[in-house]
Amino acid sequence: MTGTHRVRALHTETTVTVYQAYAPGLGLPAARDGRFPAAWKRDRMTWIKPSFLWMMYRCGWAEKENQETVLAVEISRDGFEWALRNACVSHYVHGLHTDEAAWKRELRQAPARVQWDPERDLHLNALPHRSLQLGLAGEAAGRYADEWTLSITDVTPLAHEIHALVRSGDLDAATALLPRETAYPAGDELLGHLTVG
Repeated sequence: MTGTHRVRALHTETTVTVYQAYAPGLGLPAARDGRFPAAWKRDRMTWIKPSFLWMMYRCGWAEKENQETVLAVEISRDGFEWALRNACVSHYVHGLHTDEAAWKRELRQAPARVQWDPERDLHLNALPHRSLQLGLAGEAAGRYADEWTLSITDVTPLAHEIHALVRSGDLDAATALLPRETAYPAGDELLGHLTVG
């Protein structure tokens, strides 16, 4: 992991929490049942984000259309690390691959892809370090839904509460409510093929 590319997450010895946002018709049944419903498409790429604030940036504090329900999905660390080991970066990076053609071949075959996007602060402004977004397709998406997911919690009320505190200027109280995301122990074995430097 480089100085600007960090995996920070709420994690335990056996689990990692990632975030997704869905329309209520999909998100609410998923949270109620603790698993993704039949309407969840296993043949589409799904993006998971260990950063709560990056998820808030993406879904506009759960106010964007079809992203009104924010889910905290607790998955197994084994699954998370399998996805990292089998991932390819989502765009060509000089120095990671011999050439662009090699990257395209790897991308076609990889069941997961990684994107590094600027982390966000409470005002959703970009920070100088980057946060992991992990895209799952094919085998990885199926494993995510059917094997790795251990629990699904609707954290939309938390998103609204933190947003209200940010709007009122009480950043200390907002910070106190954020999930405790700490550095995830992902060294070169997990990230060496996904970062340069």
